[in-house]
Amino acid sequence: METEVKNIITIGTSAGGLSAVSKLVSTFKKDLDAAVFIVIHLSRSSMTEVLLGAIQKHTELECIIPENGQSIENRTIYLAKADHHMLLVKGQILITRGAFENHWRPAIDVLFRSAAAAYGDCVAAIILTGLLDDGTSGMFAVKRSGGLCIVQDPEEAEFRDMPDNVLRSVEVDYKVSVNEMGYILTDRFLHTVCENKEAPADVKLEADITRRMTSSMEDLAKLGEFSHLTCPDCGGALVKINNDAINRYRCYTGHSFTEKILENEQMKRIEESLWVAIRMMEERKNLLLNMKRDDPGKINLHADSKNNERIEEIQLHTDRLKKMLKDLGGLS
Repeated sequence: METEVKNIITIGTSAGGLSAVSKLVSTFKKDLDAAVFIVIHLSRSSMTEVLLGAIQKHTELECIIPENGQSIENRTIYLAKADHHMLLVKGQILITRGAFENHWRPAIDVLFRSAAAAYGDCVAAIILTGLLDDGTSGMFAVKRSGGLCIVQDPEEAEFRDMPDNVLRSVEVDYKVSVNEMGYILTDRFLHTVCENKEAPADVKLEADITRRMTSSMEDLAKLGEFSHLTCPDCGGALVKINNDAINRYRCYTGHSFTEKILENEQMKRIEESLWVAIRMMEERKNLLLNMKRDDPGKINLHADSKNNERIEEIQLHTDRLKKMLKDLGGLS
């Protein structure tokens, strides 16, 4: 058993990830001088053990789902369990149920950022196939900490969003096919000795905030400036992070969003509100119609005319709300 693990490999992926990860680990030799950590974005109900078994079939390295506080061992692959973040501190793995990042738990950025904070330039980070811009912030943290950054060639990726977004925002070391990654890593570990340089202070602070699952206004102020925006998950004030490759926001509770994800959440909340308004309008109209049908003799001509005007007005507003929904659909 290794007494100290020198090299850390972190891998992040989402849509199409199981196939890509399986292919990647098949390129790792049995004497790989590193510990490997994988985050695949999973639904909360996913059976991580099934994914672990599928990955294990493609590698001689031992694959496990780590427990909180478990020591890091060399030549071992660790897969984050569903609905739990996987973080690294020196020599140890932490498993938490902290706040969602980009609506994911486990989150790629959490793993990458914590690895960079703990191991500096001894980290190699890999982004594979996936949707949206998850992993870009974490990859930038690894880059700023002196680590090695590798991205799957978007032309090969089943879903190219994640690789494309990293390439647009981070100056990576390699853009290659999955089959080439194992050789690159082996060559690096054979010919380069990392020094475990200290990560930037803000990378370490944000990793620490995630680890503690709490923060203070003073901590947030060190990461960026308070915006006029609120967290779509908890309603707290959002800070716009200063030192990042993409625009990103974090709240006091710990939720974190890239600008694209935040926009999507705002559109989702607007749509939900419009549907609630439409439902309430329809209920009001139906009540007025029922009043006309149930007691026609008790409503005088003036009241009946007023009710008809109200029904027509409600229908007008309802139609406008439905048109807004259609227009929002076109903008999303």
